[in-house]
Amino acid sequence: MGRIIKNIITGEEITKPDPVDEEVLFDGGVMITETDPAGIITYANRKFRDMTGYTKEELIGSPHNINRHPDMPKEGFKGMWETIKAGHYWEGYVKNMRKDGKFYWVVVWIKPKFDENNHIIGYIAGRKIPDPEMKKRAEIQYAALKLNEH
Repeated sequence: MGRIIKNIITGEEITKPDPVDEEVLFDGGVMITETDPAGIITYANRKFRDMTGYTKEELIGSPHNINRHPDMPKEGFKGMWETIKAGHYWEGYVKNMRKDGKFYWVVVWIKPKFDENNHIIGYIAGRKIPDPEMKKRAEIQYAALKLNEH
């Protein structure tokens, strides 16, 4: 089985599933999440919950990597965190994993949320339908990065 994710609000331990090689296509619509500065989910709209298969109670208080697919290289997220922690907008292709182990691809955009003193108080993320050609390029690039992790 997959690794354990701990929800900091409920204390529940959620076991991530083993990946299933079946894609669920993202049909668009508004899939939004918000996190605190550490990446803990503070808001997940219905479209996100429906797409991932997780309940509101499972998501709120869990780290956003609850839906990270193991095919995603660490290097890709390193650059994302560097960008958003510096206060900048980030956008990229991401392969995510649902609660049932199936996967879906999205183009994710993330932007920091600031308080009145211009300190980052969290992040908001939305998703778009990925371009098929760009998705293929991302798959090749991510596979190469994953090989370098080992």
